Amino acid sequence: MTTSPPAGKVALVAGASRGIGADTARAFADAGYAVVLGARDAEALQGVVDAITAGGGRAVALATDVGDSESSEALVRLAVDTFGRLDAAFNNATDGPMPAPLADVDLDGFDRGLRTNVRGTFLGMKFQVPAMLDGGGGTIVNMASVAGVRAMTNLSAYVAAKAAIYRLMRDFAGRGRGILVATSDLPEALGLADRILVMRAGRIVGERPGGTTEEEIMALATGHRPDLPGGAVAAMGAA
Repeated sequence: MTTSPPAGKVALVAGASRGIGADTARAFADAGYAVVLGARDAEALQGVVDAITAGGGRAVALATDVGDSESSEALVRLAVDTFGRLDAAFNNATDGPMPAPLADVDLDGFDRGLRTNVRGTFLGMKFQVPAMLDGGGGTIVNMASVAGVRAMTNLSAYVAAKAAIYRLMRDFAGRGRGILVATSDLPEALGLADRILVMRAGRIVGERPGGTTEEEIMALATGHRPDLPGGAVAAMGAA
């Protein structure tokens, strides 16, 4: 965690209207970041913005459909146009069908799950990376899940989507010059990661115990993780 406000730093949180996203947005603001928030629920987003600004922080929001290219690009553009740069991003938006045996899964829900989780994460990174490179680099944290590496019953859309996020992150690792990409799969029900897997070029090179959700996301996104090797990629959670 940062010990003093980072002068001029800007963070973007997609899926910021509630839960981990809203908590992380507030944590960024508490650390001194200007925060740009995106989600579908404009009213809930405004509530998070109001709470941040009431506490002396800087925040703006935009109703965003992360699966839509123009909408995702507009969120990044809002960050750059309002605050002049982008240093960190947390891609947290999710959607999908109710749990069910694979043969009974709602098809529209399955498509929504892939569109929001996979396409949404891809589009977020697609537009976040150039904006960060324009400012000298940055960090992207993507919300995955232990379900992406371990079989879970009746969660076919969720498992497929989160596994794809892992692979997307690994493909980018080592190729995104000036960008650190991390995948966070913290179990929300526990608020803890069982362990942190430290990876370089898609290979595990070490591990350590995890911490609370927003603390670990903040630590990754702000670069205050002395246990991570320079240029490493961190995948967080219980594998």
